[in-house]
Amino acid sequence: MQQLLNGVFLGSIYALFAIGFTLVFGILDRLNLAHPAVFAAAAFIGIELVTVGGVSIWLAIPLVAGIGALLGLVIERVAFRPLRGRPDAHFAGLISSIGLAGMIIALLLWRYGPDTRRFPADAFPATTFEVAGARVTLLQVAILAISILLMVGLTWLVARSRLGRAMRAVAENPRAATVLGIDVDRVTATTFALSSALGAVAGALFAMNVNSAQLGMGAAIELKGLAVIIVGGMGSLPGALVGGLLLGLAEVFAVQYIGSSWRDLVAFGMLFLLLVVRPQGLFGSRRVREV
Repeated sequence: MQQLLNGVFLGSIYALFAIGFTLVFGILDRLNLAHPAVFAAAAFIGIELVTVGGVSIWLAIPLVAGIGALLGLVIERVAFRPLRGRPDAHFAGLISSIGLAGMIIALLLWRYGPDTRRFPADAFPATTFEVAGARVTLLQVAILAISILLMVGLTWLVARSRLGRAMRAVAENPRAATVLGIDVDRVTATTFALSSALGAVAGALFAMNVNSAQLGMGAAIELKGLAVIIVGGMGSLPGALVGGLLLGLAEVFAVQYIGSSWRDLVAFGMLFLLLVVRPQGLFGSRRVREV
């Protein structure tokens, strides 16, 4: 039971990161590889807000989300919008976002140095609970609650709100959306802002969970995020949620029963087998190629 809960807590962070990743891909058909850099930047900024700014951990989370949203707007304006008219816009945007990610990491290195940063020991209450014989901390409960709240909120936003309808229209056909009076530029910028805000919160929660922030933490989770959205189904928000939880559970149980060195092998092996059985992903649909 303990490992099951640990896997759910870790998987909720993976899912939150992957949902931000897949939001841009599902709506705009763009793969934003600067997303992991936002993840890392948010962790460092969150720690600085608490340690230097004296901000409470509860206030740091929304502040980090706001900063992540601003970074998303910068990424969209600098790395993607100037390339929109190119015939190779997909590939060019991919390379451009990698370059911008490198610039963000370089700025983090200049500002914080190469050392690992941590939250203060008293940043969060050390309260624990007993759940079905398993030990659960208040921090883990908060991480799970924040992740679920944000994922449910995003799902409602995309499915029910006016902005969500505009997003779905742009995802279906940007030209037709423009004819219908939808401001495609605004929808695109908002999508990047929401995506990066979710990635930033995921980064802060991950740093809280392990109580450390490192420059390479974004690169470490990047492959996992890509694996999650592929297994869940490219562009599927529910798929990203389920895929993140499966990855978290696989990692935790691999460490518990086999060894920490087997964690990535077992997790990615399981995801590989899922793709062999269902190539389009858990919630994806087969696409028919027209010649």
